Amino acid sequence: MEVITSRRNPVCVHIKKLGISRSYREQSGEFLCDGLKLLAEAVKSNATIPVVLASSDIPFPLPLNTRLFRTKRDLIDSLSKLKNAQNVLFTCKIPQKASAAIEAGTHILLDGVQDPGNVGTIIRTASAFNIKSVILAGDCADQHNPKVIRSTMGAIFRLPVHQASIEELATLKSGGIRIIGAALSDDCRDFTEVSFNDSIIAIGREGCGLSDSILSLCDEKITIPISPECNSLNAAVAAGIIMHFSASGRTGMG
Repeated sequence: MEVITSRRNPVCVHIKKLGISRSYREQSGEFLCDGLKLLAEAVKSNATIPVVLASSDIPFPLPLNTRLFRTKRDLIDSLSKLKNAQNVLFTCKIPQKASAAIEAGTHILLDGVQDPGNVGTIIRTASAFNIKSVILAGDCADQHNPKVIRSTMGAIFRLPVHQASIEELATLKSGGIRIIGAALSDDCRDFTEVSFNDSIIAIGREGCGLSDSILSLCDEKITIPISPECNSLNAAVAAGIIMHFSASGRTGMG
């Protein structure tokens, strides 16, 4: 096991850049994770893990080609972009881009959801309710942002996450999959009256809702009835309510 004592070490410089730069993550083809739980999930999912940097022992075997480095906790704190950094930082290879073609079932589309915590929470919730995949469109938070990764609690290694353009979504729609948009307009139906089988459920940006380009693709628009004193729900909360209803086996009246 190699020991690192300086943040100027090339491994530390690489880790630091992965934590702060989306373009560097895309260029290097790697992303940064933290914590033993995420590391265990990555190992279990057969993710490619080039580097592990730890200030304590790893209580399970690592992949054969993973380089393990020991360091002090204060160095890990200086490299992590997260509050309350844990004793382990590690890098993962970004999987090759998945095809826009998706299998039958229910999928979640995030349209310009920019809060990393919300994106990660929705990915985690989608995994819990057996949603087939999460699709990111528009100016969403980077799925490999460390805050997104931590918020997924390991679901990022279990659930397919696609990037899709408007053109790719239009192709999916022409192939027969329905797109159902969560909105606040007068022509929305109560979400409990709709079947979500073999559909894409679109959730919009906090405060702005779905973009016009996504709304134009929607076969149906739904809303979650809330108190008239409230304007809207948090994106992750709204997505969780709809996914729970979809997973409950209720097919609605649509």
